[in-house]
Amino acid sequence: MWVVRPLLGAGCWRRAFGALTLTSALSVAVLGIAPLQAHAEVAAADPIDASMRTCLARSDMSSTAGQVQCMDNARIGWKAALDGAWQQLQAKLPPAQRKAWEKSQASWLASRDVEKQLLAAVFETTHGTMYVLAEADMQLQPVRDRALALRSALARISAGGGDSPRRLRACTADAQCEHAMFDLNRYYRRLQAKMPARSRPTLARAQKAWTAYLNAATPVIDENSRIDIIGARVATLKRLSETVGNS
Repeated sequence: MWVVRPLLGAGCWRRAFGALTLTSALSVAVLGIAPLQAHAEVAAADPIDASMRTCLARSDMSSTAGQVQCMDNARIGWKAALDGAWQQLQAKLPPAQRKAWEKSQASWLASRDVEKQLLAAVFETTHGTMYVLAEADMQLQPVRDRALALRSALARISAGGGDSPRRLRACTADAQCEHAMFDLNRYYRRLQAKMPARSRPTLARAQKAWTAYLNAATPVIDENSRIDIIGARVATLKRLSETVGNS
């Protein structure tokens, strides 16, 4: 089982595989965050993304409410894409893998439900328009990432690649994984220390749900996908730790 605990080693995993979360068009254009290379860039030309960029650039959508609406529309679009990919994947999964994939998907959905509570708890400590936009962005990206992951699995199976990844090494035997978990623990503790005391149980529940998702996903993914999942979580915790309490 995966647990959130300190690990020995340097927190330099980014050098090994780079930034793993997509900085959205809104983050670049509105928040001034430099774009990052990302695993999710494989869908950079996706119509959902293109539509969001067009929406964000419209003069009549330049208000905070308009920009949030653009991202909400994209999130809804990616959720529909996610659901469609999941339905197609279920139909193609080998019987031996179906139960494990269903557990993975159920765990992801449960994790997202608790994560919404964590985002609300963090962003209620902030003040300013940019944080309203940042929260909408952080609601969007995990849905996009999951849709892309399901699309990738579907493409692999449809191409006859099967869906039985070889047994993963223990994280402690994989330097990238160990360093990523080291950073995950570091940013978790930093966020925990900065969260209001009343909100710390929400953080603990969210992390427990994410860990359950990682455990459930491990039997159906490879080591690179495991790094993607952990790396995205590190980026989330880092961003939240740098956001909580800001005005």
